[in-house]
Amino acid sequence: MSLYDKVFPPKKMTISNGKTIEKPASRLPLVAVILLIMTAISVKITGFDLRVLAERGNQFFVILGMMIPLRVSYMSQIWKPLFDTIKMSLLGTVVGAVLVVPFAMAASTNVIKSRLVISVMRLFLSIVRTLPTLVTALIATYVFGLGTLAGTTAIAIFTFAYMGKILYEEIETVDMGAFEAVEAIGATRVRAFVSAIIPQVLPSYISNGLFCFEGNVRYAAILGYVGAGGLGLILNEKLGWREYSSVGMILVMLFLTVFIIESVSRYCRKKLV
Repeated sequence: MSLYDKVFPPKKMTISNGKTIEKPASRLPLVAVILLIMTAISVKITGFDLRVLAERGNQFFVILGMMIPLRVSYMSQIWKPLFDTIKMSLLGTVVGAVLVVPFAMAASTNVIKSRLVISVMRLFLSIVRTLPTLVTALIATYVFGLGTLAGTTAIAIFTFAYMGKILYEEIETVDMGAFEAVEAIGATRVRAFVSAIIPQVLPSYISNGLFCFEGNVRYAAILGYVGAGGLGLILNEKLGWREYSSVGMILVMLFLTVFIIESVSRYCRKKLV
């Protein structure tokens, strides 16, 4: 019996057949106390002040008000960075999603029997997943120079890590009967994987890829802050010059673009799943 059960003893209940059972006390009060303590520590460490938030929070709406009326004439200068952002997101998503397939296969316990290989692959995917996209983009700008190539690389790495974990978990849930049958007739493990497992995970794989693409369009919009191209470059420039009407036009164009992409992506995912 745990310490919690000793402090809060289980409730004894008698069921219809006369047998007595014990129902453990709810852990919810303990969880609530731990969350409150962690919240208090977080407030202390971060210096969060609700009074300052209440007093200064209205400044956010002041800046939004300065964006109106929108500078419609600036729209012609937004199209190229906007298309750069979409191209970065699309190419980065495709490259990352394709490159991760063999790594996801190597990280799946029902396909690979070597614990060492599985552990190394999962550790590698975990390490890549911890890299912030902005940091990756900053490093890429030093390697490839300023421009969309650095942004595409950062998005590809993020997609690689994001899709990797989801994909190997999906592979582990498939029916292995077809895989074993293909192996039994002499096919290699890779050939059996391509023929028997990929068709089972393909719809959810494409669906997750589309969802990742939606998010990448939003992430790519801020990569320009570190010189990785796209909308972030002009957004950073206009914010620095406090040209809020132009900033508002950029945000509206980005919103409409993301909305259209999400609508098309949502329709496609419904057809796939």
